Amino acid sequence: MSVLEQLKNFTTIVADSGDFETIAQYKPQDATTNPSLILAAAQKPQYAHLIEDAIKYAQSKDISAEEKLELATDKLLVNFGSEILKIVPGRVSTEVDARLSFDTEGTIAKALSLIQLYADNGVNKDRVLIKIASTWEGIQAAHVLETKHDIHCNLTLLFGFAQAVACAEAGITLISPFVGRILDWYKKSTGESYTSATDPGVLSVSSIYNYYKKFGYNTIVMGASFRNTGEIEELAGCDYLTISPGLLGDLQKDNKTLERKLSVESAKTAELEKVSFFKDEKAFRWEMNQDAMATEKLSEGIRNFAKDGVKLENLLKEKLAL
Repeated sequence: MSVLEQLKNFTTIVADSGDFETIAQYKPQDATTNPSLILAAAQKPQYAHLIEDAIKYAQSKDISAEEKLELATDKLLVNFGSEILKIVPGRVSTEVDARLSFDTEGTIAKALSLIQLYADNGVNKDRVLIKIASTWEGIQAAHVLETKHDIHCNLTLLFGFAQAVACAEAGITLISPFVGRILDWYKKSTGESYTSATDPGVLSVSSIYNYYKKFGYNTIVMGASFRNTGEIEELAGCDYLTISPGLLGDLQKDNKTLERKLSVESAKTAELEKVSFFKDEKAFRWEMNQDAMATEKLSEGIRNFAKDGVKLENLLKEKLAL
């Protein structure tokens, strides 16, 4: 049995890709996308029809040029998500524009718009996770979406413990702590090398998982942004892991015995102190300020997703002839 098949016994596997032809190969439960992944997939000729559909949809509306561009972009994200849902049995994550990361009301409005576009495509909201950056404003928006609109959210760009605690307290469906990006920061900051077992990203996700299980939070922990299969193997037993097609292929080729690393039973015995951040903005911001890695990687991630979002818009702008 391959490592991938063994891993599926402990953990729900999610494909981290916008390329649904590749996703089908590994039979994951769910799939996640982001602006960078959609941008890469949108430039492949086999997906041109999804772009054309988004363009026609936006052009059919009697709205301003700026609104048409925004609508075409959203429609394209939803078109990709809808196609992915024909392949995976579970859910797809679709990301809110990163430029709304500090706008609670804007994030809520965008999420409602995306869900309506999915409904227009015949997709029930239960099959969609709205992906939002784990800023203070993003977490507040997600809480409103979860509690008042019954819309499930995936809080992404999560690097710090305060973010994870606030999300759990807010009743968020799922979080995506970024393993590889945490490792990147520590390697650059310290100049040290790390084994899979001492990887700071692995340790971060393990601590979040143990905290959630110890105190009975229902929020799903989905490790993301992996640099190597060792990180994935060290998190065997985590609720979900979202993995790129390349690393899924490596796991499928490997036949060594995989050991479960995380479990509810072991988490329950951990000596941990309960803390709170969701209703205390000052405490949340102070804790983030004290965590240089989390602060820097969150800001960098928002900038990069926004940059790729603009590139995607520019690709559509040419076709809209704006």
